[in-house]
Amino acid sequence: MAKFLNTSATNYFLEELIKGASERLILISPFLKLNDRVKELLSDKNRLKIDVRIVYGKNELQPEEINWLRELTYIRTSFCKNLHAKCYLNEESCIITSLNLYEFSQVNNNEMGIHLSRSQDPEIYREAFEEAQRIIRISDEVRMSLEKISSAQAERAETVTAEPAASSESLEPASGKITSSKLAKKLGVSTQTFLDRMVEAGNLELQDGKHLITEKGKTEGGEFKVSKRFGPYFIWPESFCL
Repeated sequence: MAKFLNTSATNYFLEELIKGASERLILISPFLKLNDRVKELLSDKNRLKIDVRIVYGKNELQPEEINWLRELTYIRTSFCKNLHAKCYLNEESCIITSLNLYEFSQVNNNEMGIHLSRSQDPEIYREAFEEAQRIIRISDEVRMSLEKISSAQAERAETVTAEPAASSESLEPASGKITSSKLAKKLGVSTQTFLDRMVEAGNLELQDGKHLITEKGKTEGGEFKVSKRFGPYFIWPESFCL
């Protein structure tokens, strides 16, 4: 039967769920920044050729996540716009929880969750699995195409954008404007630093953790765009300076 999990129990059963996967493993988490223990467990699943699907919901991954994920053949990563669910499944168990697959959350936050067993809670497990499959279907698989960077570079770069698999759809119209990530790179800062500075300058504002373009930002030539494949993003004049 279903079992209630507090913070420490959630972390424990999550590790056990990953370790126990012998056929498939699905990890759904809006935020993705893996601790060394989880990386070790997932690397072992990759060596055993277990099918692992990771779905996340934020456009930017830490450089170490990109470097690590691109080396693992049997771990596939997908981006799902507007993802808020946190659900972890193998072929026998499921955890539905408030816990992100994020190092900070696993150490600092107070979390709760429910552990389900396929044998003891077959109907709930089936419904959770079907919903997880639906989320995978509506997600865009990501190809980690960033060149591997050194640890020194990783320390200087707060975040790097993962590149979605090739598509005929371009994020940038032929208007002399480029995305926030490309402009940040041109200015020699991380995307997150660029966005923070845009907030400080009044070109963007934060509401409920989301960036919104201001009238000042529009006057500066900024535009808000939504791509069916890549989700929401901003473009700015290529000559823009902070």
